[in-house]
Amino acid sequence: MKRLIGPLVVIVITSLITGALISNKPEPEVGEASVNRIGVYVERAIRTDARAEVTVYGEVRPRVQIDVISEVSGRVTSVSPQFIEGGSVPAGDALLTIEDRDYVVAVSEARARLAARRLELEQALADADVAKKQLAGEANPSNLALKKPQIAQARAGLQAAELSLSRAESDFSRTQISLPFDVRITETMVDEGQYVGAGRAVASVFSTDIAEVRLPLSDADIAALGVPIGYDAGDGAGLRVQLSTDIAGATRTWAGHLVRLDAALDPRTRSTFGTAEVANPFEVADGDMPMAPGLFVAANIEGRNLVDVMAIPAAGLRAGGRIFIMNDDDLLEIRSVIVEHATAKVAYLSSGVNEGDRIIVSPIRNPVAGMALSAIEVTAEPVQLSAG
Repeated sequence: MKRLIGPLVVIVITSLITGALISNKPEPEVGEASVNRIGVYVERAIRTDARAEVTVYGEVRPRVQIDVISEVSGRVTSVSPQFIEGGSVPAGDALLTIEDRDYVVAVSEARARLAARRLELEQALADADVAKKQLAGEANPSNLALKKPQIAQARAGLQAAELSLSRAESDFSRTQISLPFDVRITETMVDEGQYVGAGRAVASVFSTDIAEVRLPLSDADIAALGVPIGYDAGDGAGLRVQLSTDIAGATRTWAGHLVRLDAALDPRTRSTFGTAEVANPFEVADGDMPMAPGLFVAANIEGRNLVDVMAIPAAGLRAGGRIFIMNDDDLLEIRSVIVEHATAKVAYLSSGVNEGDRIIVSPIRNPVAGMALSAIEVTAEPVQLSAG
C-alpha cells in the first residue's frame, strides 16, 4: 500500500503544477494582418501641346549622279586642274577640252554654204519679179513661169544651210565639256592627250547643290506627319527634318526638309518612301563635316501638331494600348487608352488618363487589378517630357 502512495503523490503534484501554468499563460496580442506591397516606379501624366515626331533611317545620295559622255570625237588637249577623283568643278567650267580644229573648219564651211543659199534665194526672188512683169499681160501664167518653185527651192536650201550651221556651231561648243550644275568627280576615265570618240564616257560625277535621303515611312508614320500619300511640298517648303549620324568620332547634324512622298505603296511592306532634301550639303564651316553621299543617317521629321494631350513616359505604355496606374488607394488600376502618337521616349494620349495620374513605368510580374503597391522614390533624373 505504501508503494502506491508515493507515485500517486507525484502524479497529483505534477497535475497541480501543469494546471497552474496553463491558467497563467500570456494571452496572444491581436493585430491587423500585414499586406505585402509591390514596389513600383511612377511618373505623373502631364497635360501639354506637342508636335508629333517620326524617326526613320536612310542613306544619303546626290540629287543627280551621272556619267559624262563626250558628244564629239577628238584628242583631249587640256583638262581642268580639278579633273581628278574628288575634284570640285563649278557649273559652266570646262572639265576638259577636245581639239577643235576640225570643228572650226566645219563652222566656216557651214557659214559659206549659208551665204551661198542666201544669194540663191535673192536671185530666185529677183528672177520671179522680172517674170511677173514680163507675164503681166498673159492670162493664167504657170507657177513655173512665175519662178515660184525656184523660190521654194531656194528657201528650203537656205533653211538647210541654217540648220547645218547651227549643228556645226553646236559641235564646236561641245569640244569644251561642262555641266550646268556644280559637281564633284567620283571617277575620271580619260586624260590629256588621249583620243576620245563620240559617245564615250569621260567621267562620273554627282551634283553638290542638293543631297537627298530616301526614307521608309509606315502607315503610322504617315499619320503622325499629317500629309497624304503623293505629298509634294513645292519649292522652298516641306516638313522640317533634322538628319544626324556619328562620323569621325562625333555626332554630326544637318537641317533639311521632307519635300515629297511617293504616290504609291509597296505591296509587300504596305509602306511608302519620302524624300528629304538638304541644300548645299558640301558648304561647311569651322571644320564641320559635309553631308557626303553614302552616309547612313537618322532623320527626325516634325509632323502634325498635337493639342491638349497627356504626355507619359513611353515605358508606361503597355501592349494592347493599356497603362498601369497607381490610384489614390495605392492599388493597381489597369486602363485602356487612345494613343495619339508615341516615340521612343514619350507617348501622347488623347483619352484614358487624367492629368497628375501616377503612371507605373517599371515592369510588374503577373499584374492583377487591385494589387497593393508602394511607390519607389526615383533617385535618378526623371525622363524629360518634350512639349513639342
